[in-house]
Order: sequence, then structure tokens, then C-alpha cells
Amino acid sequence: MSNKKIVVTGGAGFIGSNLCEALLDLNHSVVCLDNFSTGKVDNIRRLFDNKHFKLIVGDIRNLNDCRKAVDGVDYVLHEAALGSVPRSINDPVTSNEVNISGFLNMLVAARDAKVKRFVYAASSSTYGDSAALPKIEDNIGKPLSPYAVTKYVNELYADVFAKTYNMECIGLRYFNVFGQRQDPDGAYAAVIPLFVKKLIRHESPVINGDGEYSRDFTYIKNVVQLNLLALETQNPEAVNQVYNTAFGERTTLNQLVEYLKEYLSEYDPKISEVDILHGPNRIGDIPHSLASIEKAQKLLHYCPQYSMKQGLKEAVGWYYETLCHCGLDPQSPNRY
Repeated sequence: MSNKKIVVTGGAGFIGSNLCEALLDLNHSVVCLDNFSTGKVDNIRRLFDNKHFKLIVGDIRNLNDCRKAVDGVDYVLHEAALGSVPRSINDPVTSNEVNISGFLNMLVAARDAKVKRFVYAASSSTYGDSAALPKIEDNIGKPLSPYAVTKYVNELYADVFAKTYNMECIGLRYFNVFGQRQDPDGAYAAVIPLFVKKLIRHESPVINGDGEYSRDFTYIKNVVQLNLLALETQNPEAVNQVYNTAFGERTTLNQLVEYLKEYLSEYDPKISEVDILHGPNRIGDIPHSLASIEKAQKLLHYCPQYSMKQGLKEAVGWYYETLCHCGLDPQSPNRY
């Protein structure tokens, strides 16, 4: 597949900007729709000179913005959302407006524009209170947070639109994605960039609980790969499905911190001496997460290229170089 016109909602965000870049490298035309509530101009600044890239500053909560973005396009990669379990607990109304109403607007706009396929970011939070490991797509529990509710509703809406309007929809349940351009700032920063920032400044990261909660940390390049496979597949059995998007390997938070200290110590040996603190468990967190990727392997020929440790080592290098790019003291609170 080449020379297609593709919308990436949330294209200035962490995952969205990586997708925009990958699509342009494959000679597609890209329309980025973003309201910059969490996305950053710096994530896509390098793309502005590409004649095949178009930025629309708009909000998925506005149906007209959605219609403008999908006008004349072939495919949609829907990444725009308000992530974070704690954010949704603190403000469930806004999470609902963005993640459900905004999602519905994009589905309606895509349907009316006769978009060929709608690929959307789902979430491993949909597995909720299910204790089964590994997580298999057809076996989910009850949601544990407003965020999880919104992402499950997305899957229900996509299924209804596929059956009712004959749309092609594919959902990708992301498992703890990490990598370059993941923001270490803000109250709702993901655990890996937050810990990296702390360690580089010789500050003690705080692990929620005893550190034995585990996650299937998934490197961004694996996520990009599966998005491209979902766009390109010609297998009719692969369409109108939901897939785990992961590497299929479980890492505890204690292990994660040790890996981070090891890899960052190659740049600054003092990091190996930083102490680790423990705090209370977070409300809405699931204890363990591990994906089965057999369905994606079978139907989409998914073959993730980066293990958690391989991706982490590459990501740590990116973070350290980014932090020190301006020649500032890595421990300076004014860097970010």
C-alpha cells in the first residue's frame, strides 16, 4: 500500500507523531488533527516542510473538525484521547467527552466520508478485573476506572458501526506503550519517562505499592508496526477485530527500575546509587498485565521486533540525549 491519504487524530502526541513520521516515510499523505491539549508542536515540527503533511488544529469533540479532517482521505488512525487512569478518576466528565463523544464523532465523520478503514487505539485497561493471564481478546472483565469504561465503549461503538454501516474497523489494545517523545512532564506522566526524569536528576522514583505489580511494556516501534499491518491487511478475517498490541512479556516495576538504573548508568554512573522509594497502590490499577499476541500473529502476521529491554535501552538513550541537547545540567529543574 502506498500513496494513500491518511488521517492521524492526536497526531502531535506521543504515539500519533511516531505514526505520522512512519506513514510519511512510506510515501503516504498525512493529515494530523490535534487540539494540542496533550500533544506538542515539537513532536511534529520536523514534518512541517513535508509537502505531504497537513496539520489541522481542531478538536474531535467538534463534529465539523472531524469532517474537515476526513474529507477525501482513505484511512483513519484514531489516536486522539485523554489517557491516564488517575486523570479519568479526577475528571471523568472530560474523559468521557473526549474518549466517547469524540470517538463517536470520528466514526460518524469517517462513515459519511466513506473512509476505507478505521483503525483505532483501544486499551489493555478493558481487561479490568479479569485475573486471567495472559490476556486474550475475547475474555475481559469489568472496568476498574472511568478511562477503562471509555475505551470499552469505543470497542462497542466500532462493532456496531461495522455491523450497521458496513464499515471496516480494527481496534488495537495498547499495553503500556513507551518510547521516544513520551512526555515526562505533567501530573499524569507515564511511569517510564517519569522514572527516567527522576533518575537523571538523581532523585528517587516512587513505586506504587511493593513493586511486584507487572506490566507488558511495549516499545513504540512495535506499536507502529501493528498499526501499519492493520491498515494494510487484505485478509477479510482480520477486519472488524480487536488485537492486543504488545510484546507478550511481563516485567515488574521493581525489574523496570533496575533496568533503567543499569542503562542510564552508562551515561552517568551516579545513577546506580539512587535509592528507590515505595508509596501506596494507585486506585484503579490492575495488579498484572500480560498479553497474548497469538491473534495478531495469526491474522495480521505481527512479529514484534523489539523486546521490552531492547526498546528500553533505545528509549533511554533518546531521553538522555534529549535532556542534554541544550547543554544544560541534566539535574536542572528548568530543562523541561
